[in-house]
Amino acid sequence: MDQIADRVERLLVRHEELQRTNALLSEQVALLVRERDSLKSRLNAARARVEALLERLPPQTLSEPSEDPQA
Repeated sequence: MDQIADRVERLLVRHEELQRTNALLSEQVALLVRERDSLKSRLNAARARVEALLERLPPQTLSEPSEDPQA
């Protein structure tokens, strides 16, 4: 009976340790999700700024002579 009681006690201690570890990991996941979402938002904003800048560039014409380095 003592062996069973000791085993149950060890299992309960291990269960509590695993619950604490799980809680810490869940906090880290939540933090990383917030960081990922923030980075995605910043990326989208930067992409929109680049697109706006590209739209402001004058259109290139195909008839413009290009410099031929072999000529």
